[in-house]
Amino acid sequence: MPDQDATMTEALVSLKGIVKRYVRGKQRVQVLHGIDLDIMEGEFLALMGPSGSGKATLLNLIGGIDRADEGELCVAGQRIDTLSPRELAQWRARHVGFVFQSYNLMPLLTAQQNVELPLLMTRLSKKQRTDNSQAALGLVGLADRSSHKPAELSGGQQQRVAIARALVADPTLLVCDEPTGDLDREMAEQVLDLLQIVNREHRKTIIMVTHDPKAAERATRVLALDKGGLRGAQSGLAA
Repeated sequence: MPDQDATMTEALVSLKGIVKRYVRGKQRVQVLHGIDLDIMEGEFLALMGPSGSGKATLLNLIGGIDRADEGELCVAGQRIDTLSPRELAQWRARHVGFVFQSYNLMPLLTAQQNVELPLLMTRLSKKQRTDNSQAALGLVGLADRSSHKPAELSGGQQQRVAIARALVADPTLLVCDEPTGDLDREMAEQVLDLLQIVNREHRKTIIMVTHDPKAAERATRVLALDKGGLRGAQSGLAA
């Protein structure tokens, strides 16, 4: 296995002075307070902190789901905070794979059809889309479950389908929001094993929000957020 630290030489994601506010009734609440952060290419970063600390907001900004009110946000050298809504949507489709706690699979579609969904907006032929989605399912160990619908799969298998869907378009980075939150410990460990393989062997940059210290141990770096600011950092135990 190559030395991971030797390959992490470029900041893939760079945040400078990021501020985010929300309006709640008559109040304007500042959620993120001038965040400065570099995330290196090939890194597996875990974001931890109490509810309301700003973890999900920060993840949404990096994934292009939301916009900062102040500051600069660059991914792979591109300022995404200056893109128009349409440009941002196009950028997000090309560069970000999302994995959520609730899987978000279409119940009437097979595993293969669910994985293929991100490719429907591309110019790939039907055969290419099928081949790519089957390859992604093979990567997560579910090639033999491609014709199964979500209800016929365990929770861990459904989350692996969701990871295959996130990877099928070969995104620049993988953004995971509590990916093991709905799983028991055994299934959670299987999903975390897979994320480590995706990071180490396929060199995908992963940013994961989690409340689970066991999940955070799999990361190469752990950051703690509290009241909208970065309060501490430590190396992950799996580096």
